[in-house]
Amino acid sequence: HVQLVESGGGSVQTGGSLRLSCAASGIAASRICMGWFRQFPGKEREVVAAVDAAGRAAYVASVEGRFIASQDKARNILWLQMDNLKPEDTGLYTCGATPVSSGCQSYVYWGHGTQVTVS
Repeated sequence: HVQLVESGGGSVQTGGSLRLSCAASGIAASRICMGWFRQFPGKEREVVAAVDAAGRAAYVASVEGRFIASQDKARNILWLQMDNLKPEDTGLYTCGATPVSSGCQSYVYWGHGTQVTVS
């Protein structure tokens, strides 16, 4: 079965950096698109970065210029480099995957998430 396992979260000070990783297994990298999401307490999950089948990333406006999503399809890993972190970036960051066959529209596979805290 498909598994997504995140790592790399933690606590940093404002202006600091973290690098998250998401390792996918149980499905070929060529069959999925992947993305990063985050959830703030009491809020709905929002997309942070979505990577399409060609490897192009699109970002939510609040992280543009600060976060970079990259992918190693050979190892089926997705990273999120987060620089110049702000307190409002604090949240649970989750990796998601969506089948290419569905046009990379509906995310159906999810990791458990990794907490990012910026103070």
